[in-house]
Amino acid sequence: MRRPKRVPLEGLAPYLYPTDEPRNIVWSELFGNDRPVEIEVGFGKGMFLLNAASTQPDVNFFGIEIERKYQLYAATRIAARGLRNVRVASTDGKFLLEKHVADASVDVVHVYFPDPWWKRKHHKRRLFTFDFAQTCERILKPLGKLSIATDVEDYFQMVRETMQPLHAMVEVPPPPPTEAKHDLDYLTNFERKFRKQGKPIWRVAYQKTGSGTLVFVRNPDEGIHELQ
Repeated sequence: MRRPKRVPLEGLAPYLYPTDEPRNIVWSELFGNDRPVEIEVGFGKGMFLLNAASTQPDVNFFGIEIERKYQLYAATRIAARGLRNVRVASTDGKFLLEKHVADASVDVVHVYFPDPWWKRKHHKRRLFTFDFAQTCERILKPLGKLSIATDVEDYFQMVRETMQPLHAMVEVPPPPPTEAKHDLDYLTNFERKFRKQGKPIWRVAYQKTGSGTLVFVRNPDEGIHELQ
């Protein structure tokens, strides 16, 4: 793993979310503003966070990655660009979202190329479970979105089956991939690798229905519906 230019730990501190003292997250206190919040669970080397935070300065991005080395790697890249709208945590994403993120406080949850844990005996380690889906539903604001991408078709089908019982989460068209303008212009490092290899990528997105608010969503099998 090629490392960016080294930054002292104290220089990374503003970007690192401390998980040694469990507490409920108050986004306005963490970021110092009331802008929309988007969470990425499993950010790896941080390509999505870097690109999204750079192009959307009016949105706050919070990344969760269980590997400490990737937290420091991503924080170093973030610090080098002076991106003040990003914080990264090193912990179990399912636990942090379930225990420390308030109801209806997040605008988007991103899950890109999670570990499929191929062996059946390891399936219990998968990030995407019904409990995780319920947590995403709970923390999303009305009209908030859950965006998922994977290179594993079976995982994609499992996600769709897992989401079916959650009637407040309606499947909508995912953002289409765009042609990369440069070598960092991809959703994640995994997407870059798979697209260059010509491998298929499966994408799906869900929107939480809003109380008393009209929203148009597309069901691939039944056309366009108007929900309230």
